Amino acid sequence: MYDVVVVGGGPCGATAAEDLARSGYKVAMLDREGRIKPCGGAIPPRLMQDFDIGEDQLVAKVNTARMISPTGRHVDIPIENGFVGMVDRKDFDPFLRDRAVNAGAQKFTGTYVRIERDTAKNSRSIIYRDKESGEERALETKLIIGADGANSRVARDEIPGGDKVPLVFAYHEIIAAPEKNDVYDPVRCDVIYDGAISPDFYGWVFPHGGTTSVGMGTYVQSVNLKEATAALREASGLTNCETLRKEGAPIPLKPLNKWDNGNDVLVAGDAAGVVAPSSGEGIYYAMICGRHAATACAAALKTGKIKNLTLARKLFMKEHKMVFRVLGQMQDAYYKSDSRRERFVSLCHDVDVQKLTFEAYMNKKLVKARPMAHLKIGFKNARHLLGLVRETHV
Repeated sequence: MYDVVVVGGGPCGATAAEDLARSGYKVAMLDREGRIKPCGGAIPPRLMQDFDIGEDQLVAKVNTARMISPTGRHVDIPIENGFVGMVDRKDFDPFLRDRAVNAGAQKFTGTYVRIERDTAKNSRSIIYRDKESGEERALETKLIIGADGANSRVARDEIPGGDKVPLVFAYHEIIAAPEKNDVYDPVRCDVIYDGAISPDFYGWVFPHGGTTSVGMGTYVQSVNLKEATAALREASGLTNCETLRKEGAPIPLKPLNKWDNGNDVLVAGDAAGVVAPSSGEGIYYAMICGRHAATACAAALKTGKIKNLTLARKLFMKEHKMVFRVLGQMQDAYYKSDSRRERFVSLCHDVDVQKLTFEAYMNKKLVKARPMAHLKIGFKNARHLLGLVRETHV
């Protein structure tokens, strides 16, 4: 009998499993393995501090972000007094899983099938298909954390509305990185706002040391992701670079209204929809969500009050609801047309915008210490949306 079975061993599930194991609970972590999520791989210093991630896990340190408009003009935003770390999920996820196992979690490799309950015994079991034998096996448990990603089967089976989360479809190619040249810099992240690449999101070129992640995302199912990525590679001078991996997956951009079933299941991470709007950033939010899920399960187990499972969503939203709201408003305002994307890149020229954006990114909260700067940005934002600002060309 396990105290908690965690379904999914990505950053969210591995974090939840590690935290619970370190707290003395008997934990099983079920993971499919062999699947690498398409991800730019950016992690802020706040994540490295909160989750004890050493620089040995980084494949690159980025010191500049370049915003590129539909017409090809760009704005370079320096990352002052710090850097953005880059990880490769191929290596980062196994590192987190191994750390959970070293903390005491028991790892099983297979695919979630269903949950079976015995009401007479007040027990439930995760039924999974073992990767090696192909046979169905059971893990009896008191509580379940579903951290099985977008299109979560646990959420679909157990959580109201769990099958109705709006999804961005993301695709990227990991390529051999070229030498630094006029269009590629190994310490710069390029974010491409161009309707020809993505009609409603963006494309990216993110350095990973010896490799580079090139990809894009979109809500629009008719878009050919591979063709769009090929066009992005051509525009970025990366067509002739060797392609090492190709990966695609849906990414949710709206948190679920309810994360638990009021009985024995709690979802977290992508399964709960906690990927930031506008940026699509997910690693930090997945890991903090996994930590809150572990806290909620520990509270429920200690007190015997199943309502404590609601703590996971309450804790997450208390800290990040406003950030998600502001990012969602920004996406709604600027991602609808190329003319608006042009104005968004133009707005990025503003020093106040640059500083507040990266202060918020690095610290994972809206900065409140500079009210006049916020007021100025709101005024400039309105002028850009109304077309009252003359475009700045670079």
